[in-house]
Amino acid sequence: MSLLSDAAIFLGAAVVAVPLFKRIGLGAVLGYLVAGGLIGPWGLRLVTNVEAILHFSELGVVLLLFLIGLELQPSRLWVLRRAVFGLGGAQVAVTGALIAAIGVALGLRVDAAAIAGVGLSLSSTAFVLQILAEKGQMQAQHGRSAFAILLFQDLAVIPLLAVLPLLGPGAPAEGGGAPPEGGSLASSLTAVAVVLAVVVGGRYLVRPAFRAIAAAHAHEIFTAAALLVVLGSALLMVHVGLSMSLGAFMAGVLLADSEYRHELEADIEPFKGLLMGLFFIAVGMSANIGLLADQPALVLGLVVGVMALKAAVLFGLGRASGHGAGSARDLALTLPQGGEFAFVLFGLAAAQGILDRRLSELLVVVVTLSMALTPLLIAAGDALVRRWRRPGPARAFDAIEDSDPRVIIAGYGRFGQIVSRVLRTRKIPFTALEASAAQVDFVRQYGNKIYYGDASRLDLLRAARADKAKVFVLAIDDVASSVKTAEVVKRHFPNLEIYARARNRQHAYQLMDVGVKVLERETFLSSLEVAERVLEGLGMRPPDARATVERFRAHDEQALLRGHAVHNDEAKLIQTAKQAALELESLFEADASAPSGDDEAAAV
Repeated sequence: MSLLSDAAIFLGAAVVAVPLFKRIGLGAVLGYLVAGGLIGPWGLRLVTNVEAILHFSELGVVLLLFLIGLELQPSRLWVLRRAVFGLGGAQVAVTGALIAAIGVALGLRVDAAAIAGVGLSLSSTAFVLQILAEKGQMQAQHGRSAFAILLFQDLAVIPLLAVLPLLGPGAPAEGGGAPPEGGSLASSLTAVAVVLAVVVGGRYLVRPAFRAIAAAHAHEIFTAAALLVVLGSALLMVHVGLSMSLGAFMAGVLLADSEYRHELEADIEPFKGLLMGLFFIAVGMSANIGLLADQPALVLGLVVGVMALKAAVLFGLGRASGHGAGSARDLALTLPQGGEFAFVLFGLAAAQGILDRRLSELLVVVVTLSMALTPLLIAAGDALVRRWRRPGPARAFDAIEDSDPRVIIAGYGRFGQIVSRVLRTRKIPFTALEASAAQVDFVRQYGNKIYYGDASRLDLLRAARADKAKVFVLAIDDVASSVKTAEVVKRHFPNLEIYARARNRQHAYQLMDVGVKVLERETFLSSLEVAERVLEGLGMRPPDARATVERFRAHDEQALLRGHAVHNDEAKLIQTAKQAALELESLFEADASAPSGDDEAAAV
């Protein structure tokens, strides 16, 4: 009965605190932390078995790392390599080294100071991404840099969680497991063997198993299989004395390129969200608020010092990496707080005897307060340079009326609108989907029928009768959303032909990776039309101008195909582009030297 009572208390605290804190702009994470503080030993003492709850809720961190692994497709990481490993690596290294040096100067052991420095250098992925999304700044320069830094921090946690159990003086491994008996060499060989087994099993056993389960059309069993893969990988790592989180992360990476990536993500997300909420509540319960009452000057001084140091490092790195002053300032104001993985690191380091328990509690309080102050810091920064604008309430997607469209148009900007107008002249039925509420409202003013919704969502595509349509026009402006939508359509509606708009060559390469065969770069054809007019304006005969443009177009489309074959290798891609330019130049030189009597062309 006590378990049910605790569960009711957790749910009640979350239901009250989280919506309240989101409404006032302080975010869900802070709501969970405050809720935990209120019901825990330092608050109303409604729940006191904090250690057991914190241990169970670490499954939320395990699931989070699995989802992070699912997002780490090699091609995506390659595109972001400079920002992730350059800017992100510099942030963790510089901030961690400075804080560790200060810790050693204050009398900490080197290993304890290093763990404190790295832990405090991390920022909150859940907290920051939520703030950026609410403010619509994910595509801003500082938003993209913040995402790259957070991605590196998430990657950096993996080896730390794996190594920490090996650094303590014989403490048990994370998750209650213990290393296998025997010498250190045998233990290391066993760990390597288990890691290889996870890699091989993920590649050659798990994917066929998912295909068989998917063929049975039992969605609940697919969800159970996804949870089994995550927990099974985590338990294998615990058995050999490594980290649960490492196993979950590896499982995610191994499945990142599979055809079931989005379905796995959708199945795991609800469990991750619930357990991460429980984890934050447990952290709030475990935060020693008594330290703030006993030593307010020390605690507040550490909070201000850590945030000021991180903000200064971030501003300097932002300016050094080409950000303007305003963008670097926004980056510094976005990432100065501690992160959720710091709670895991400090708790595990204390359990291993690397950090003193009192120091671990002090650092947890510092991280918690820094997270609480971040929204206020961002609001204060915004107030100095622009008016503060609160985001409106989330708008529900439109319900799609029963229809039988021959065409679905995803994205209703300039490109999608032109396609729809042509279809309308021939009375061809279509369904238009647009993810921007402002764009939907604007277009509707002119009598256009359009639905507000995210075309990458499988349930929305099913509601739009994608299984009955013949053509899918992909006209989404955002590159990541466009590629994700193409992946979902290809996976679930393989008979639906995709006609895509690509923003540029790199976007085209990503769509071709997914399997899109019909695509047009958005400015390519219009540029060729203008080029043809320019040649005519310079005196070339219209047939010759048309032939010149057509030859260029054919050659460029061949070059696009050749470039796609090597686009993940930057050096080869550059060489291919140079070779294509030389080939095109030689083609036109040959045409110019041929005896054709074309005086107009010679004049040009």
